[in-house]
Amino acid sequence: MFELVHPGWSKGLEGRTLESRPSLKDMSIDELRGFFISMGEEGYRAEQVMSWMYRHGVRSFSEMTNLSKSLRDRLAQKASLDDPQVLARRDSRDGYATKYLVGLRDGNAVETVVLRYSYGTSICISTQVGCRMACRFCASALGGFVRNLTAGEMMNQILVAQGGFGGEGDRITHIVLMGSGEPLDNYVETLKFIRLAHHPQGFGIGYRRITVSTCGLVPGIDRLAGEGIPVTLSVSLHAPDDGLRDRLVPVNRVYPLRELIPACARFVDRTGRRITFEYVLLAGINDAPRDARRLAARLEGLVAHVNLIPFNPVRGKANKRPSAEAVDVFRSVLEEEGVSCTVRRELGLDIDAACGQLRRRYGEDTQGFGE
Repeated sequence: MFELVHPGWSKGLEGRTLESRPSLKDMSIDELRGFFISMGEEGYRAEQVMSWMYRHGVRSFSEMTNLSKSLRDRLAQKASLDDPQVLARRDSRDGYATKYLVGLRDGNAVETVVLRYSYGTSICISTQVGCRMACRFCASALGGFVRNLTAGEMMNQILVAQGGFGGEGDRITHIVLMGSGEPLDNYVETLKFIRLAHHPQGFGIGYRRITVSTCGLVPGIDRLAGEGIPVTLSVSLHAPDDGLRDRLVPVNRVYPLRELIPACARFVDRTGRRITFEYVLLAGINDAPRDARRLAARLEGLVAHVNLIPFNPVRGKANKRPSAEAVDVFRSVLEEEGVSCTVRRELGLDIDAACGQLRRRYGEDTQGFGE
């Protein structure tokens, strides 16, 4: 069993908060400057407050000691900091992974995962409560789509992981938007989050250390390519042909491979960044050597890397994990065909690491999150 959601929070209509004051964490740097100017203050106050929110992780305006007391009092009346609540934490036995279940002000919750590698510490960020994409092997969509997250709710996931609220945490060096939800389905808030996380008074994380994952929303891929930010694009492919992908990734019926692959090529051309294709290996479904050869043919001429992911068992899904031998054969065929690929190093199998699983377990124990 887990602790109940914070008793001071309440459930809003359609999954939204009842808090009437705007959250400063939901504002871009330009919006934050405008907010202070509207209060009759200088715009530079935005950078000061950003530093307090993200660099120092303060919980109240009273802690922002380089602001006058009168300004702090006015801020407390006009705005909020929208602090999150850690509902649950799971640490893997090997110490390489930690999953947090983060409570939101409206009674919902999302997961975020910290993964520790030799090159740094990565955080897997959720962008939505639930997901509407309905990929056949994913736990995120089992409860359906609830709502989009705000940029501030995404920033709060990093604050939780870094121990920004007085606890012990990790220094995050890399961001992967690959938690619950489809980032490009929540485009405006996702982009605002990326820019905030990159800002020197945010977390100062370089764009090249930020990965945006998508199941294949072609308009969003093209839009992201034109933003002028060199983030990495990761595309959840999972099948070498439209027939199989239609079943595994339903959005393929809207944006089939004949549209998706050219969009990926355009992204490479405009950004100069190599694309990563995620490919979950499902026993007896998409893990045969012939599937590997067809996948290689599909990606011919594209600057890309394939990340092979043996299926991580999910309650409620009948798919099975392929054998280690089948995974090795699939990888070998791709390499023989000249495709750059790796098998993902798996961390956190003992802590409900697949997106959506911890939230689902918690919801069963506490009768939901306001859905």
